[in-house]
Amino acid sequence: MLEAKALSVQFPVFRGVLKRQVGQISAVSEVSLSLSAGETVGLVGESGCGKSTFLKALAGLVRRSSGQVLLDDAPVDVTHRETMHGFRRRVQMVFQDPAESLNSRHSLGQILSEPYDIHGLFTDSERLERVQALLAAVGLAGTPLSKYPHEFSGGQRQRIGVARALTLEPDYLLCDEPVSALDVSVQAQLLNLLMDLQDARGLGLLVVAHDLSVVRHISHRVGVMYLGELVEIAPTNALYDAPNHPYTRALLDAVPVPDPRQRNRARTVLQGEIPSPQNPPAGCRFHTRCPVAMTRCRTEKPEFRMITTDHWSACHHNDMITA
Repeated sequence: MLEAKALSVQFPVFRGVLKRQVGQISAVSEVSLSLSAGETVGLVGESGCGKSTFLKALAGLVRRSSGQVLLDDAPVDVTHRETMHGFRRRVQMVFQDPAESLNSRHSLGQILSEPYDIHGLFTDSERLERVQALLAAVGLAGTPLSKYPHEFSGGQRQRIGVARALTLEPDYLLCDEPVSALDVSVQAQLLNLLMDLQDARGLGLLVVAHDLSVVRHISHRVGVMYLGELVEIAPTNALYDAPNHPYTRALLDAVPVPDPRQRNRARTVLQGEIPSPQNPPAGCRFHTRCPVAMTRCRTEKPEFRMITTDHWSACHHNDMITA
C-alpha cells in the first residue's frame, strides 16, 4: 500500500528588494489518502485546489512541509538517496503534458532506456528487448527508436510517457491529468490502455482529472479536494449517487446533462471566488461559498470522519444528521 498521512505542502511568499518572506501558501493541508495494489483512486476538484501538488509531494518531486509518505507501512525518507532509489522503482508518475515532460533532445530509444542506465539494470540487448516490449504494451509496436518526441502526435507522446513510467515495472502510477490535453477519442483509447495495463500488471493508479465522467469510468474510489484539503472520499458509486459534502454536490451539478428535458433541473450553483491559499478562511474553508453554511462553519473546522461504510466527509451538517 502507498499511503499519505496528514501530508502538507507550504510554499513561502517573498516580496521586496530583499526578498523577505511575508507569508506562505498552503497548497496542501493535512491530506491523508491510501492506494492499494490493483486499485484506482480518482482525485477531483477545481483548478488550484492542490491535486497536482499532492501527487508531486507523494512522488517526492515536491518537498513536503509535514506529514508522512509510507510504502508498505515503511516511512519514505526523501532525504535518503538509497531509500528514494528504491522508491522510484516502485512509484512512477505520468505527467499532464508529454511535450514538456519528454526530453526533446533524446530519441525514443534514449528516453525509454535512460531509467535502466540510472538504476544499472540489464545488458544492452536486454534493454532493447524490454523497450520493444514496452512499446508493444502501449500500442506502439514497431515504432523506430530513432524518432524524437516532436515527430509523434499528442496521443502517441502520452503513450510514450506511460511506457517510460512502466520501464522499472512499478507497483503504482501517479497520473496527473493524463488525458486532459488529448482529443476525446484519444482520451478513451488512453484510459482503456491504463485499465488494461492495470489488469495485466496489478498496478495501483492515482488519477487526477477534471472530467468527472472520466473519473467515474475508471475509479474504484474518488476523493474531492477543496483549497488544499480533502473534503470527501468514498467508493465511486456512493459518491456519485449520494454525495455528502455541499462542494461535491456542486461539482456534480456542474456536469452538463445531455437531455434537454433536464435543462431546468435544480442545481447547486456556487457564488463568489475561491479564497486565497495564502490566507485561507477560518473554520471550514468552504464556508465562504457554501449555500448551507452555519455560524459554526465560520469558526470551527469540521472533522473528517466516516459517515457510512468507507464514505468519509468533512461537514458540520453530518453532526445534525447523526444526532
